[in-house]
Amino acid sequence: MPQYEYGAKVRVIRNVRDDGTFYGAAIGNLLVKRGSVGYVRDVGTFLQDQIIYSVHFLDEQKTVGCREEELIGGDDPWEPSLYQFRDKVTTKVTLAIEGEVIANPGDVGEILKVISGLPTSFAYHVRFPGRTLQVPEKLLEEVPDA
Repeated sequence: MPQYEYGAKVRVIRNVRDDGTFYGAAIGNLLVKRGSVGYVRDVGTFLQDQIIYSVHFLDEQKTVGCREEELIGGDDPWEPSLYQFRDKVTTKVTLAIEGEVIANPGDVGEILKVISGLPTSFAYHVRFPGRTLQVPEKLLEEVPDA
């Protein structure tokens, strides 16, 4: 059963990029920024097991397909994470496993997954060369522009 019905106010919690199904946009182009509010226009399924909502975002003047896990109620409390999928980050401290150094401050990693719902802010799966680690947000910082 769908969580949201026609006309429901919803907020997208991830940036939505074109997956090749949005007419006039190139694959990977940003369609709607996380935090944007829209209204459900239609509810359907994809491959019979994924609920897809057709959401109209007024500010962007776009109607975009969103998966249920990308949405929360439009009036629900929302606190955005500092980083998102594919963002480049570095660590503030040396990260090691059983004495083996995985990443030093200044080493660049890439966000693979945002983990929300934790009692203390966010954590991320970060891919450093050779390893993927789960790192709390407070230990990461943005990579300065080169």
